[in-house]
Amino acid sequence: MLDQIAHKVQSSQRISRSEAQWLFEHASDDTLQELASQVRGRFHAPDEATYLIMAIVNYTNVCVAKCDYCAFYRLPKQDGTYLLSTEQVFERIDAMRALGGTMVGFNGGFHPQLHMPHYAELFRAVRERYQDDLEFYGMTVAEFMFTCKVSKISYDEGAAMLKASGVRWITGGGAEVLDDDFRRRHSPLKYKVEDYYDAQSAIVRAGLGSTATMVIGFDETLGERLNHLQRLRRFSDEHPGALPSFLVWTYKPYDTELGGTELASREYLRWLAICRIYLDNIPHIRTSVLTKNEDALLGLRYGADDFDLPTEDEVTQKAGATISLEFERLLDAARGLGFTVKHRQPLPLPDVTYV
Repeated sequence: MLDQIAHKVQSSQRISRSEAQWLFEHASDDTLQELASQVRGRFHAPDEATYLIMAIVNYTNVCVAKCDYCAFYRLPKQDGTYLLSTEQVFERIDAMRALGGTMVGFNGGFHPQLHMPHYAELFRAVRERYQDDLEFYGMTVAEFMFTCKVSKISYDEGAAMLKASGVRWITGGGAEVLDDDFRRRHSPLKYKVEDYYDAQSAIVRAGLGSTATMVIGFDETLGERLNHLQRLRRFSDEHPGALPSFLVWTYKPYDTELGGTELASREYLRWLAICRIYLDNIPHIRTSVLTKNEDALLGLRYGADDFDLPTEDEVTQKAGATISLEFERLLDAARGLGFTVKHRQPLPLPDVTYV
């Protein structure tokens, strides 16, 4: 089996789902590094990596999704709820920019009283204040879906409204594990998988950029993980060039209803390699310094080519993530692995036209 898979990778052929499963279950770490690096080499120089300094600004912690893996949310009227004002959002952005940051991801929750015009007003203010000196992800796909529904508008209408307000990107966040059995166990109030992709299709159809994400380390099965990758690769085939990057990160189990044990770095790295080998139509695979800290940089040897240096993200910090602002120490760790690291600008919008 290994010889067959290795031949496919070397000749730039696509591996199957069953072959991806075999690799994860049977291949050595060295083999996964080698094969993932070969696929990485189709897109990037083998000894180069890029990074971005960014913040995830959590503008509200009010959420009615009740995901059992989240330590961040508060239900409406509970103690400790908040909603940042526009000026408070600016303060968070300015603090990140003072640290060299050029990208902000906005991430809150399913706030039942916030409709799409509220978000459009906020994002218009951000674009007007920072112009092209800052790029931002307006919201996650999951938040976009909920907001369209409570606003009683279609996904196409919601995407058009955000685009008109200056939004250029809606991140693929909120995906976790895109498998309906997983979602029924842990986030039944959120969405079904095909609905998620209906929303993402509307986003890219509107000419907005999007990304792909995945979170592992809950109680998901290998089959559920593979379902996520299989459906994602099909979406990228259906919308060629629409998703320039994929980020896989790990569940932090502290102070959550679900609890559990944090995923070991070795399993994370092995899965990262599988993602790089299998997702042959997504150019950038990103490793998660936010949740794996310095260990994430080992992911550059397992097929990743890019990473963030985060300055804040209350969602993951509430669940146990730690953030270091010692950026040079982290960059030196990547250099020590044999990579030249380059600070990059936010990705340009994909040059794709949708009918």
